[in-house]
Amino acid sequence: MTIGLAGKPNAGKSTFFKAATMADVEIANYPFTTINANRGVTYVRTTCPCIERDERCGNCTDGIRYVPIEMIDVAGLVPDAHKGRGLGNAFLDDLRQAQAIIHVIDASGSTDIEGNPVDIGSHDPMDDVDFLNREITMWMFGILKRNWEKLMRKIKAEGLKAEHVIAEQLMGAGVNGVQAQEALMHCELFSECSTWTDEEMLKLCDEIRRISKPTIIAANKIDIAPPDNIERLSALDMIVVPTSAAAELALRTAASSNIIRYDPGDPDFTVVSEELNDAQKKGLDNVHHLMEQMKPSGCGIQECINQAVFDLLDLIVVYPVEDEGKWMDKNDRVLPDAYLMKKGSNAHDLAYRVHSDIGDRFLYAVNARTKMRLGEKHELEDGDIIKIVSSAK
Repeated sequence: MTIGLAGKPNAGKSTFFKAATMADVEIANYPFTTINANRGVTYVRTTCPCIERDERCGNCTDGIRYVPIEMIDVAGLVPDAHKGRGLGNAFLDDLRQAQAIIHVIDASGSTDIEGNPVDIGSHDPMDDVDFLNREITMWMFGILKRNWEKLMRKIKAEGLKAEHVIAEQLMGAGVNGVQAQEALMHCELFSECSTWTDEEMLKLCDEIRRISKPTIIAANKIDIAPPDNIERLSALDMIVVPTSAAAELALRTAASSNIIRYDPGDPDFTVVSEELNDAQKKGLDNVHHLMEQMKPSGCGIQECINQAVFDLLDLIVVYPVEDEGKWMDKNDRVLPDAYLMKKGSNAHDLAYRVHSDIGDRFLYAVNARTKMRLGEKHELEDGDIIKIVSSAK
């Protein structure tokens, strides 16, 4: 799965990306530092089941399991990107691959709508929330509207369902038939497609955007954000996580240099080096003070990633094993794999995730904790350890 980082230039996207992935990317205080999308691996944090046993599995850090996901930092977005303005075409093309979006907002209001530096608090970050949604909606509307008359003739001539044709047109935007059908139901568009007005089509595209590109807000630069901005962003009918990407990057850099002991998502850190200069001490003191204010979410970066995966996308972590007694695979590795699965997935779904042949020849599953036999329709729960029994060799 892929999480996309979106937002206007200079909001802190690349800093967020570097803090989350420790990838080597350029960070600068001017618009369009990111031209080509940056890709990296980040992780969701969860509790490893091996804490229930006497020994750790070797795939976690003191009982903390990090499950990898892909993250893509796309080019900065400016108004009218759907018309090709700025790097709009590249932005939207890269974003189509994301299953969810983390919208990095400059909560401090220190950059204008184009991403240019301004005085702190002089720009309203609420405007940034609205314009990202509008650009994606207008992008989808443009794709549909371009060939709408031709599509209507095709629907009539071949007796096709509207959701199938819409999904086919928006496939390049990462939209499938189920999402198109759900959007049609929400918009109550049951009339003949040829009679839809532009207003109805815009409403449909906005609903498709909401369903196919669920979004969480990272209220970044929280350390310098005016309290009024924070209060208004927090009142949005969306998941909003206060973040300081710069502070998180400082922590991860210090940890990689063995200056501090810190695991991503920890509410605090411990200084382990005795050779700190005054600037380093002051910097770490400032970060510590910020983390005290933001407890228990640390600097917010890991919290934001976790909420995007577990709350926004509604995923769970499941651990497939081959030996249900020892929780091992055939190579005697304890809990070697951790799969992210949609909540509501069953044992048969997990079998297919492991391998298509195992799914095709699925017999039953075993709960490694209880040793109970499970049928193919058994719904999995977060943290389950499951043995799949199949006739596949």
